[in-house]
Amino acid sequence: MDLRDRPRDAAFRAEVRQFLEIHLVGDFAALGGRGGSGDETFGFETRLRWERVLADGGWTCLGWPTEYGGRGASITEQVIFHEEYARACAPGRVSILGEGLLGPTLIHYGSPAQKERFLPPIRAGTELWCQGYSEPDAGSDLANVKTRAERDGDEWVITGQKVWTSLAHQADWCFVVCRTDPAALRHKGLSYLLVPMDQPGIEVRPIMQLTRTSEFNEVFFDGARTHRDNVVGAVGEGWRVALATLAFERGVALLGHQLGFVRELDAIVALAQENGRSRDAVVRQRLARAYAELSIMRYNTLRSLSGIDGPVAPPEASVAKLYWGSWHRRLGELALSVLGPAAAVLESGPYELNAFQRSFLSSRAETIYGGSNQIQRNIIGERVLGLPPEPKGAA
Repeated sequence: MDLRDRPRDAAFRAEVRQFLEIHLVGDFAALGGRGGSGDETFGFETRLRWERVLADGGWTCLGWPTEYGGRGASITEQVIFHEEYARACAPGRVSILGEGLLGPTLIHYGSPAQKERFLPPIRAGTELWCQGYSEPDAGSDLANVKTRAERDGDEWVITGQKVWTSLAHQADWCFVVCRTDPAALRHKGLSYLLVPMDQPGIEVRPIMQLTRTSEFNEVFFDGARTHRDNVVGAVGEGWRVALATLAFERGVALLGHQLGFVRELDAIVALAQENGRSRDAVVRQRLARAYAELSIMRYNTLRSLSGIDGPVAPPEASVAKLYWGSWHRRLGELALSVLGPAAAVLESGPYELNAFQRSFLSSRAETIYGGSNQIQRNIIGERVLGLPPEPKGAA
């Protein structure tokens, strides 16, 4: 790979920088890049306004085809945008689930009517989405989904429970994996439904996290309804569509996260130099290892994205998820080591954390959500290394 900008790439990078310099001011700049993973509730209303500024400037849904309101941007251009966005300390995006997950899924698997109805509001930042996958007994293994949907005339009636649903309390719609054929086993008989959140049959209960924020929620469906046409793909093909959505989750946007990781590591190095911890040989070694591993992460992500059109291949997606989740958890631990005894002291009352403490606490979940490390290792072992599949219990 040649990672140097070509002339047209340099021109695109300059365009991104100019937009951000002009518009990332005032309340938007005051957010200081906050609102990312583990900090999604911070400055939400301001970030929602920022989403619409991006949309008005044509900077949402870059990779979508132009016929669906996107720019048809190349992988290289999308990488450049995410790099410049992170470098500018722009706010965490509030529409990432719609733009990065559901939108591409609809483009590949949705009906013409679904694309016409749902893609424009995502691009404009006027409708927000959440993801209804995990359940109390179906976390990393979606084949255990028990939430059911039954036909009642022109509608589906949904009953069940989802958990760890990011930003469900702020979402307008949810893409929900349901069991539409109760007689089918495991991944068979699942369907992928689009369900409006503002209705009597849905209750959202925030989950208090270690950070004392509530990005995640429990969602209870008790006779919630959606139109019969709001099934993505054919009825019973929800497993295939859901896997595609997960693959999109681990695509180009991951590079933006990595630029955020660079900022975190730079801040830890600066702290170590300031408080003298950098004179400790063990700390220096850990910092050097974190830097080397982050560089490997970037190059491997770029390599896996080269030449793709559609979802990242599942084994490559699993390698990326296993790697970055584990790395970021170790970085959080390193941050507290560099902080020393101050790591146990709150920034201020009643429970105000500093950036290092927030990162440490939120990163504990990153080896679990989006598919746990154990599940990723199973996928890599079976699909890459050709090892025998893990024995499955009786369904």
